[in-house]
Amino acid sequence: MKEELHPKSPSADEQLSGTAGQQHTVHNVDCKICGDKASGFHYGVHACEGCKGFFRRTLRMRLQYEHCDRNCKIQKKNRNKCQYCRFNKCLSLGMSHNAIRFGRMPEAERRRLVHVTTPDSDSLVSDLVALSQRIHSSYMSTFTMTKTRARDILTGRSNISPFVIYDMETLWQAEKGTVWDQLLTQNPPGTEIGVHVFYRCQCTSVETVRALTDFAKSIPGFSTIYLNDQVTLLKYGVHEAIFCMLASLMNKDGLLVAGGRGFVTREFLRSLRLPFCHIMEPKFNFASKFNALELNDSDLALFVAAIILCGG
Repeated sequence: MKEELHPKSPSADEQLSGTAGQQHTVHNVDCKICGDKASGFHYGVHACEGCKGFFRRTLRMRLQYEHCDRNCKIQKKNRNKCQYCRFNKCLSLGMSHNAIRFGRMPEAERRRLVHVTTPDSDSLVSDLVALSQRIHSSYMSTFTMTKTRARDILTGRSNISPFVIYDMETLWQAEKGTVWDQLLTQNPPGTEIGVHVFYRCQCTSVETVRALTDFAKSIPGFSTIYLNDQVTLLKYGVHEAIFCMLASLMNKDGLLVAGGRGFVTREFLRSLRLPFCHIMEPKFNFASKFNALELNDSDLALFVAAIILCGG
């Protein structure tokens, strides 16, 4: 019985367009001194309770701090380490006894600050949706065996009925033109059958590398970086991308080959001699977990693009 993930994750398009559900986002104004959440406008600056109290104590008690010329970076986690640099930062950002204003930040002022400091979210979402659609379109036009097409074949929803390769005899029938275009002139010796099957299963990888290179060039900005950097990104990302795309061609019983014209069973691959019987098994295990994510072609397009750009 098929297991399903609940709740199902929304697709990339749904997340970008916001159709997966709207959630109210609370925007906070940060403390100008340490970056903690500001509680209000204190001594002329938006500050947190900690920095407000620190500045007030320094003024009231006329505290003198040990000199420091390291220009320490004041953050929430270390704001108490160097009081000299903390007080200097308060002064440099405009904190002053003459600008006293206690109390929480008025809601109107908070909304005004959020409006000023937050970029136009509608415009940003629109740009991201356009980018997602562009990458998806390029993905669909570059790769002939998409997940949608592969799933249709594997589930019998397509009019394509792949030739099943489950033993030596069916493999030889496939070699006579049933599956592959490049034919063998003679039946490979039994000692080389493992090498041959592995070669046939990996034929798709060579074609996929070429397609991945074309797809990478279509990613906005990729072609503008130095050629050596392009080569490096593809070098370190192409194998992971292939594994993720190969998962679409697999189910628990085997994998599609030759553009969906053939289907090599998992049991046949397991029957090969060492080490070939173990080469494909980890890929099947990965495919089982990866396919459970139920990514569609739009999701895969963005995921593969991210893999390429991350460079390992």
